Amino acid sequence: MLKMFTTQLHGLFQRIADKESFSIEDGARLLTQAIVGEGTIYIQAFNEMDAVAAEATSGAEKLTSSQTYTVNTPVTESDRVLLISRFANDPEALEAAASWREADIPFVAIAGSLPKEENRLAELADVFIDTHLVKGLLPDDTGGRTGFPSSLAALYIYFALKLTIDEILEDQEI
Repeated sequence: MLKMFTTQLHGLFQRIADKESFSIEDGARLLTQAIVGEGTIYIQAFNEMDAVAAEATSGAEKLTSSQTYTVNTPVTESDRVLLISRFANDPEALEAAASWREADIPFVAIAGSLPKEENRLAELADVFIDTHLVKGLLPDDTGGRTGFPSSLAALYIYFALKLTIDEILEDQEI
């Protein structure tokens, strides 16, 4: 079972790398604007996606100029937001996205886009990055699916963003 899960997880990461590379680069550029403009990158994560906020703000290699967003945080036009949710139809994430759009604060959204459903989060976000994860990776004994590593997919995307941001900042110093 572990070998199957590892194979499926590798496939998921490869799908993200193949299909989301342009969005990851666009997202990194947008988030870098906050760093260069002396703003802050606010991480607004829902449920298990708090793992990304913890990594960005407290991990071994913190994301430059990042903070976890709270409702009392004053956000300015030089700031950017990284919004992360399990699914693109999450009501809390959609409400937050609508607030960012209304406040004219640019943001990157990471979420799983459900097939056959309108992806309003992608429409609201300046950059949308799909986790390509909407069900468990492995079949279970009852005909369902198990092994739903949504936070791992979001962390993979986060690290792709961070590495790209670091490259952009490195290039600017030359």
